[in-house]
Amino acid sequence: MERLPLERKVLSENDRIAAGLRERFAENDILCLNLISSPGSGKTSLLERTLESFDPSERVAVLTGDIQTENDAKRLARSGFPVKQITTGGTCHLDARMIEKGLAGWNLECIDLLLIENVGNLVCPSSYDLGEAAKVVVFSVTEGEDKPLKYPSIFFKSQLMVLNKIDLLPYVPFDVELAVRNARQIHRDMEIVRTSCQTREGLGDWLSWLARQRKKPRAAAPVS
Repeated sequence: MERLPLERKVLSENDRIAAGLRERFAENDILCLNLISSPGSGKTSLLERTLESFDPSERVAVLTGDIQTENDAKRLARSGFPVKQITTGGTCHLDARMIEKGLAGWNLECIDLLLIENVGNLVCPSSYDLGEAAKVVVFSVTEGEDKPLKYPSIFFKSQLMVLNKIDLLPYVPFDVELAVRNARQIHRDMEIVRTSCQTREGLGDWLSWLARQRKKPRAAAPVS
């Protein structure tokens, strides 16, 4: 009976904290991106390749969320950039308060790009604003082409879709054009790049998109 009012209260509190984070990011000219996908789509591998591409002088930091273990943080920390693991202990998403706590001890004046790797889940993370400038949904060819139709909220709210693991296309029954049509049915103006973290095909397109976002002015207003 009290579920809906409680959910509204939780989301309202989250939005308040997220608005404060977005303001802090804008003040410090930080681009914050929230990467979301189902488990096993290759988010961590994509971040590894991304960090590898940066000069060590780049002012980049990563917050990575998982229900258990610090495995992803250990992998990403090999890049030499600041990385923190947020272990949710069972919660299936990151929320704004977790991000706020994760940033504790970091000087935001020394960060230009903050990459958030959300918990592997296409449902709950779509409801939680983390103060990010944009959500990025990572979708692999090992999943069904109808994934955008089954989980429309995250595809609708994401500015970019990364279609990952394209090196596996010769070995899996996956129709790329159908997947793209399904994604655009949900979000007509969504940008789409196709990548392989193994062969590095398409990574240049992802990095170019990232570079364009870094040049845009930061907005303190909430992102819908």
